[in-house]
Amino acid sequence: MNLTRAEARERAELIAVESYEVSLDLTRGDKVFGSTTAVKFTAKPGSSTFIDAVTSAVHSVTLNGQELDPAEVSDGIRIQLPDLAAANELLVVAEAPYMNTGEGLHRFVDPVDNEVYLYTQFEVPDSRRMFAVFEQPDLKASFTFTVTAPSHWDLVSNSPTPPPVETIPGEDGGARSVWEFPPTPPLSSYVTALIAGPYQSVRSEVTSAEGKVTPLGIFARKSLMQYLDADNIFELTRQGFEFFEAQFGCPYPFEKYDQLFVPEFNAGAMENAGAVTILEGYIFRSKVPDAQVERRAITVLHELAHMWFGDLVTMRWWNDLWLNESFAEYMSHLAAVENTTFDSAWTTFASVEKSWAYRQDQLPTTHPIFAEINDLQDVEVNFDGITYAKGASVLRQLVAWVGPEEFMAGVREYFSKHAWQNTELSDLLAELEKASGRDLDEWGRLWLETAGVNTLQPELSVGEDATISSFAILQSATEDQPTIRPHRLAVGFYNLTAAGKLERVHREELDVDGERTEVPALAGLAQPDLILLNDDDLAYAKVRLDPKSLATATAHLKDFSQSLPRTLVWGSAWDAARDGETPARGYVNLILANIAEESDSSVILVQLRQLATTLNFYVAEAHKEATASAAADRLWELASSVPAGSDAQLQFVKSYALHARSAAQLDNVAGVLDGSRALDGLAVDQDLRWELIASLVVGGRAGQEQIDAELARDNTATGQNAAALAKAAIPTPEAKAAAWESIVVKGELSNALQGSAVNGFTRVLDTALLEPYAEKYFEAVPGIVKERTHALAQQIVVGLYPAQLTTQATVDRTDEFLASLPEDSAALRRMMLENRDGVARALRARQADVDA
Repeated sequence: MNLTRAEARERAELIAVESYEVSLDLTRGDKVFGSTTAVKFTAKPGSSTFIDAVTSAVHSVTLNGQELDPAEVSDGIRIQLPDLAAANELLVVAEAPYMNTGEGLHRFVDPVDNEVYLYTQFEVPDSRRMFAVFEQPDLKASFTFTVTAPSHWDLVSNSPTPPPVETIPGEDGGARSVWEFPPTPPLSSYVTALIAGPYQSVRSEVTSAEGKVTPLGIFARKSLMQYLDADNIFELTRQGFEFFEAQFGCPYPFEKYDQLFVPEFNAGAMENAGAVTILEGYIFRSKVPDAQVERRAITVLHELAHMWFGDLVTMRWWNDLWLNESFAEYMSHLAAVENTTFDSAWTTFASVEKSWAYRQDQLPTTHPIFAEINDLQDVEVNFDGITYAKGASVLRQLVAWVGPEEFMAGVREYFSKHAWQNTELSDLLAELEKASGRDLDEWGRLWLETAGVNTLQPELSVGEDATISSFAILQSATEDQPTIRPHRLAVGFYNLTAAGKLERVHREELDVDGERTEVPALAGLAQPDLILLNDDDLAYAKVRLDPKSLATATAHLKDFSQSLPRTLVWGSAWDAARDGETPARGYVNLILANIAEESDSSVILVQLRQLATTLNFYVAEAHKEATASAAADRLWELASSVPAGSDAQLQFVKSYALHARSAAQLDNVAGVLDGSRALDGLAVDQDLRWELIASLVVGGRAGQEQIDAELARDNTATGQNAAALAKAAIPTPEAKAAAWESIVVKGELSNALQGSAVNGFTRVLDTALLEPYAEKYFEAVPGIVKERTHALAQQIVVGLYPAQLTTQATVDRTDEFLASLPEDSAALRRMMLENRDGVARALRARQADVDA
């Protein structure tokens, strides 16, 4: 199933693809579909190559009029193509399997009405699961899809949907129709798409500044349409169109723009050209934190940005995946801040994206942003915090380095020169150099070709009159990743006002380079209450506070008048706790003392997640139970005292349900569920009911009977996933054994149900329930990786790792496992190294908490 870069490069030198005509028959039952592919391509005469096709059966292969024996040329993954002509026509008639893993052509049955819904997910290498294709991004071509499907379905692809033509009934007597889509412009195969089923839609349009009208569509399953907030999504889409067309100097490149919310999706969304698929969890059937609404907005804008950067202009090979994703991530936040109501998106970026990047960049598997991608397996494990979050952070630093206007001028020229083509990083940097006059060779080498995160801290001398006599910024790096980098950043001075608020009184922006950078402009100023390096979050670096600033931050974290500087201080405190520089219980206390005053929903969400990590892994074992119980009590106090019906109240209740463990705490959970301990303003809707039930299950207060009763009340896809989590969370040896059998041994669950079961299996108050499975895990993993698709294997390898058995024995057993791996296990080795690092880091943090 692998493809190496060397193979792709060799194939691209041999052939050029003109077009694909793909005919699909979706009426052959629930296991396979018919797939016929006609390909026109040129080649060096006499050469040989292969086409990718993951099939259950190949019925015929015809190359330039000659029949090839499928048994000889096809192995179910590749079809060999010998003795090519200058101009070639290939016809492959095959059948391919439907998937339930979120890869290829995924098939889902809605439990509400038993209707079938299909969608494709092709990134990285899975268009070959639907049709025969030269599966690599630099072999762009035109695609024409002709699809036979049940007549009551709606079909969406990259081109506008044509009127269906009824054809003869299927074998089951059901009405069938044929949809003949117009050809697409030149596309990479991984951004082609087909979405099929009785989806319902809402339609609108957007008019560009030049007067071009683009049809818009939003699609979802019938059973979810009542919850769809189409007006909000259309508004965001129009705002994105307006912003991106103005910034890029290039009109939207496709004929229409559809956004389709699809079931059991592995990612947040996918940038299929003109037919974006989105996780249907972004259709909110219950009240959710504002952070999730903002995340949906960022996702909508991210995918729209890809229509230019990714689809119109596409990377030549997957080593530029980072640029593709980082650009969309940067532009989505910029668009949100400058052209939507989500004007605090940079705070979210600092809280969510950068914390992810810093965490990923300190793992033993960290890699340069511009990573060496030797094959498809390298790509599949590279959808990480470096590719998305660090890349976007460094791109923001690049914008500060060259200047915002100059950056966009370079981007506009890039789109103008390379539309419908494939490019490399150097093509973009060349335009940015021309626009800015900055030489980016050294900047690119230091930022893109090396790994690791730097730490910045202030060094200042203060006179008796509290005036700063000297100020310098010290930069350090780790022994493993010793690169010292240039940074464009701001230094902020904050003082407490008479009203008790921390407000900025001075800002100094400068270039920092080397291990020590003097800042003479700050000499002569009065020492403020708090000095914040990397104010406004322009740079990518960990920040430490001087003693006075740390004391001020600890006492007055909640008193910042702006959310972004407060978020940066939150981040600094989290870094110090994760790194074992400060005790974990101190970080817990910092959160619980200040979070009630936090105004940003995304920051609350992140802090509560980090609170959970700290309680589960970083607090010393001797203090763990008492600290967790006290934290839950405080969360109940917070939920009871914040404004009724507020976003904070909802988040505190959810977090309380996650941590409840004592009899009194579980009584509160049960009371919220049955209404006997109602909190003013809190709507106990269906999704919150499931979270409360899961809490009671984990605490031993509810079991299979209550789960079955709730599922009868909510027999939907969401309900089935919640029930799978709760069932796997039942705290008995028998329930854990049944969950293990279902997930690991049988392996018949869909991607969504398996993910839920994994989460439930590991959710325990007593880790002794997991001890029998530690060795079973190490024994099972090699077979899992060999037999399951990447998406399903990764869920198990990461999700079932015995991280909660936070002991040196777990580290040692992981080391033994790593030592036994064969050399061709790069993806598994990387996942296991990251698993190991989590436990090793937790042990260091626990020791720091013991020593406190």
